[in-house]
Amino acid sequence: MNYYLGIDAGGSKTIAVITDESGTIVSSGMSGCGNHQVNVELARTSITESVDQALQGARLSRSDIAFASFGLAGADREADYVVLRPMIKALGFTNYEIVCDTVIGLRAGTRQPYGVVLICGTGTNCLGISPEGQELQCGGFGYAFGDFGGGSELAVEVFRSVIRSWEGREERTLLTEAVLGTLGYDSVESLFHDYLDHGRHIPVDLTKLLFPAADQGDRVALRILQQQGLELGLSARAVIEKLGMEEATLDVVLVGSVLTRNGGKYMAPAITGQLTEGCTIRVLRMEPVGGAILRAMEKSGLTIADKVYEALEQQLSIEGANTAWIKA
Repeated sequence: MNYYLGIDAGGSKTIAVITDESGTIVSSGMSGCGNHQVNVELARTSITESVDQALQGARLSRSDIAFASFGLAGADREADYVVLRPMIKALGFTNYEIVCDTVIGLRAGTRQPYGVVLICGTGTNCLGISPEGQELQCGGFGYAFGDFGGGSELAVEVFRSVIRSWEGREERTLLTEAVLGTLGYDSVESLFHDYLDHGRHIPVDLTKLLFPAADQGDRVALRILQQQGLELGLSARAVIEKLGMEEATLDVVLVGSVLTRNGGKYMAPAITGQLTEGCTIRVLRMEPVGGAILRAMEKSGLTIADKVYEALEQQLSIEGANTAWIKA
């Protein structure tokens, strides 16, 4: 029996999962922050702990693992791999790969080894893999480097829209009452001066106020969400064109709490408007670590049957995920 190890190391937690070749999970492990950009030694410890927990739970050694796929947050550039290569090599696996966590997010959301993934959580990112295996990332480095949105920046959009509405530079919006209630102010004027006088930071939680306002038809909230969708669609189109996938039939996988809220219904139409005819939008329904397992299986030469996908999707299901497909 062959065994496969998948790791999803993020900013808040690190998950390691071991399956057999049928896709049945035999053990797992979990630890803390695995992003080396936050803290190298903490990432090293978290990744090691989660891997050791999984191996011990399965009563397996490193030599029993046919292939290990490490999906690591922050594995974006060569400067990152200079740090990550020796860290992962020291774990002692014979056959393994290191990829960015966007790669495993993409693989978890499609039954093809290629496609495009759009991520919108705290930040945004886009990555594509061509049928030939060529990879290309677009974005992921913040507003100054061409991005728009993500939870932290959308919170600012919410806040400034309330200020602009109060000043008369923006139409009236339901976001005003929602923001005042959330932050505990009785007027926009008092909010305005208190934040200026004390240099307060705008809380990222304001982003979630966009969705109930949009549900009630608030045009300001809808416009912000549509702009986020448009920007993500532009990223996807850029990746598709640069990878020469205009004629390909491929999936565009939506990942992240902001993007997948309400099944992505507010952003998906704007994204779809930028895509080529052969694209299908799909909301991620399996934990990204499942994508690491699938890549480990492929890298070891295993042909993945439908029953393997079904097993992983059932065991690693993201609760409440919208599994509907939306044709571009």
